[in-house]
Amino acid sequence: MALDIVLITGMSGSGKSVALHALEDAGFFCVDNLPPDLLLQFVSLEPHQRAPRLAIAMDARSARSLDTVPTLLKTLQAQGHRTSTLFLDATTDTLMRRYSETRRKHPLSQQLPTDSAQDMSRALVDAIELERNMLSNLREHAHVIDTSLIRASQLQSYVKEVISSPAQQLTLVFESFAFKRGVPVDADYVFDVRMLPNPHYEPALRELTGLDLPVQDFLHSHDEVARMLNEIAGFLQQWLQALARDHRSYVTVAIGCTGGQHRSVYLVEQLARRFASDWHALKRHRELDADAP
Repeated sequence: MALDIVLITGMSGSGKSVALHALEDAGFFCVDNLPPDLLLQFVSLEPHQRAPRLAIAMDARSARSLDTVPTLLKTLQAQGHRTSTLFLDATTDTLMRRYSETRRKHPLSQQLPTDSAQDMSRALVDAIELERNMLSNLREHAHVIDTSLIRASQLQSYVKEVISSPAQQLTLVFESFAFKRGVPVDADYVFDVRMLPNPHYEPALRELTGLDLPVQDFLHSHDEVARMLNEIAGFLQQWLQALARDHRSYVTVAIGCTGGQHRSVYLVEQLARRFASDWHALKRHRELDADAP
C-alpha cells in the first residue's frame, strides 16, 4: 500500500509543532521526534494500521543519524511511497527572541556556568549555528518555509497549501516582502523592485495594498512596471523546465520592495496569475500576513 509521507524538520523553535498540528487537522497520522533509524520499520507497519497519510517530525535531537535521512527517503520512494519534506526556518535573531520569551533551553545547549547574560546569549547563538550546520543537508532537499514573521495560523495555512500541491509537478511559490524587514530565508530567487514607482507617495494609495484595484491601476499605468514583470517572467520561463528536470519540487521566488505592501504584492499577484496555467502556483505576502513588528 503506497503512503503519502511528509517529513517535517527544521530549526528548533521554528514552528515544527504548529506544522505537525496542521497536518493532523488535515487527516495525517502524526509522529514527533521519530529517530531516523526507525523510519523504515515504522512505515512498514502503517499499512496494517490503515493510516495512508503520515507526517513525521525529525530534528537535531536525532543528530547522530540525520545524515541517513535522504537515503531513507529514496528507499521509501523506491518502495512506491510518495514523500515530501518541509523544512521550517527562521532568522537567528527570531529564534533567540523566541527562546528568550519561552525561557526554554535549546536542545543542543550545553550545561554552562551562567555567570552573565552575555555567556548565555553566546551559548544560544552557538547552539543555533551548530544546528543549522547539522541540518544543512536536509534543508537542501526540502521545501523551506521562513517562519520568522508569520503568525502560527498563517503557518498552518501555508503547510496545508504545500501538501495539497501535485506530487509530480513543480510548485512555484511567489512571495512578497519588505527589504526593511530582511530577505526571506526560504527564497530561491530574489528580485528587487524598489526602483519602480512607489504608490506610498500617493496620499490616496498610501494605506492601500497591491491587492486593491486603485494601486493595481496605478502600477499598471507605468511602462517600467510592465517591463519588470515581463523580465522576471521571462527569466523564470527560461529556467523552470531545467529546474523541473533537476527534480525540484518547489521553487520560491521572492519579490521585495521597501515596505512589502504595494509593488511587491502587485507583482506577486500578477506572476502567480501568469504562471498558474502551466505550473502549480502559490502566493504569499509576508508583510500582510506577518506579526506586528
